[in-house]
Amino acid sequence: VHLTTGDGEAAESGEGFSSEEVLQYTAAPAMCAMLFVIFWITAWGANYPSELLTSLSVRLEDFLRGVLTASPLPDLAVSALIDGVYRVSAWVFCVMLPPMAVFFPIFTLLEDLGVFPRIAFNLDRAYRACGSCGKHALTSAMGLGCNAVGVCGCRIIESPRERAIAVLTNSLIPCNGRIGGIYLIISVFCSASPLGRSAIFFAVFAMSVAAVFAVSFILSKTVYRGKPSPFALELVPYRRPQILKTVVRSVFDRTLFVLGRALAVAAPCGLVIWLLTNISVGGASLISHMAAFLAPAGKLLGMDGVILCAFILGLPANEIVLPLCAMMYTAAASLDRSLSVAQVLAGAGWTGTTALCTLIFTVMHWPCSTTLLTVRREYGGMKMAFFAFLVPTLAGIVCCTAVNLISLAFA
Repeated sequence: VHLTTGDGEAAESGEGFSSEEVLQYTAAPAMCAMLFVIFWITAWGANYPSELLTSLSVRLEDFLRGVLTASPLPDLAVSALIDGVYRVSAWVFCVMLPPMAVFFPIFTLLEDLGVFPRIAFNLDRAYRACGSCGKHALTSAMGLGCNAVGVCGCRIIESPRERAIAVLTNSLIPCNGRIGGIYLIISVFCSASPLGRSAIFFAVFAMSVAAVFAVSFILSKTVYRGKPSPFALELVPYRRPQILKTVVRSVFDRTLFVLGRALAVAAPCGLVIWLLTNISVGGASLISHMAAFLAPAGKLLGMDGVILCAFILGLPANEIVLPLCAMMYTAAASLDRSLSVAQVLAGAGWTGTTALCTLIFTVMHWPCSTTLLTVRREYGGMKMAFFAFLVPTLAGIVCCTAVNLISLAFA
């Protein structure tokens, strides 16, 4: 791309640099600054609504419990509905809605403005160095909203080799279902200030992008060898976004749609977890047996059996992992039932290593079932879906194990 002035001559800055060179050195800092501001607004704007929703959900739980207790329903059914179905659904709602309600309208406004094609162009050189192309950046941006959408977006990549790399690395970008969990862990264990949370949020996102580059490079040198294809992209002019229309579309098409999908999965999963915690075998609940079985693997990864069990049970939707984890902790430790997810996790005995490894594994683990089904339908059947499951999981296992071993070495 050669940037020129209106009469066709290259524009020169006062220091002797062309406009092309100026943009080359300022594009990356501008993108990072823009992303940091978005995360800061999200961290600042989601703080109070999350506390308010948690308080309201506790009051509603007390009200519903009173209504159902006065009904002919047996106490066991009331407990299943309130302690299982309602509590997990309410926790998902309180954890996910505030950050999504702030993040996605801003994200959609930037999309409508025409920023993403420019980001893809600026990242083309980095992706080419990893054996991919700039269009991979566009699919990663789509994955930031939903990995299933990002997988579908890989159709825009003409090269089958680069398309496969983009599909296998898309879930390394945290989708909206994981953004709420990442925000929660950062808020509880890392920083109390919006500025600190946004800085750590930015670092987590940078880590996920670095993971995409690293895994893409490994795949391009092993399974998918080949040279990067040329990248041609027409940079359309900036458009004035239709703010009201864009925000409404973001709320209904992204925030409420994703939240509804999460609640549809959370309700039956809450009932399953309640059953597992209330059915005993050999004097211990089924969930305790599962957590004990997974404890050695969880310890190797710097977590515990409960966290790993929650990740496995959260396969239908990443949004429910931390609420399921909190529910299992409350069942095991008899903590106050009125506590929020954040308060449960804060009182569960997590160390700094536990929080860090859980944060890493939240970013890098298997995609949700919707994304895996999309991969199977779009690209190569069960074999490709298996690799889409395996690649990010191996990346998460390697990173978490390394962090845990380093922590133990310096403990």
